[in-house]
Amino acid sequence: MRGEPSCPRCGAPARAPGLFADSWQCPAHGAVHPLRPVVPPSVGALAAVADRASVPLWMPWPLPVGWLFTGVVSAGDDTGGARATALSCSGPGPLGGACEMLLVAEETGVGLGARYAGLPGPDPGPGLSADEPPRVKVVAAGRPTPLWLVGGAPSDRAVFAGEAAGIWLWAVVWPERSGPLLHEDLVLADLREAGSELALVPCGRLSARLLE
Repeated sequence: MRGEPSCPRCGAPARAPGLFADSWQCPAHGAVHPLRPVVPPSVGALAAVADRASVPLWMPWPLPVGWLFTGVVSAGDDTGGARATALSCSGPGPLGGACEMLLVAEETGVGLGARYAGLPGPDPGPGLSADEPPRVKVVAAGRPTPLWLVGGAPSDRAVFAGEAAGIWLWAVVWPERSGPLLHEDLVLADLREAGSELALVPCGRLSARLLE
């Protein structure tokens, strides 16, 4: 994911539109919204993604005590803007030890959330137990938002998904035992509306999860 646009579903280099296709192409998945190269976390990087995003850019705000922003990526071309965003943050877990959380907002079919969840995708699919009560509820842009557990993910992470602002919201938490973090009345802000408050976001080291 470094250096050149890639497929949001598998990370393979994406081919730019040209003579034979009017959209970005992945050898395995066909037409895709290209994933932008990863850059080190900074307020400037955060503002750049927020400015071009056509979907929310979610962050817990305020961040839990001791937590830092550790990276952001987006998928989409210059014409349509970002159709998916993923933001990572990390800090002390609710049960001790280090914890990392990745929040993804995406239009249907992009596949970025499923990739970080370790699922075939492109969307939550049958693993989303929507016929059961939601496992957790967060507040996203001021609205109560239920999230359901998504089955089939690798055992090292807990995966939840639901709908916010009319599109998919994924929350992926490492390690799996840190899932209770989402039971702590988590409030998510859309950073597209943060304005000057972006300058207050504390930055840490780039998350290796964004490079997977």
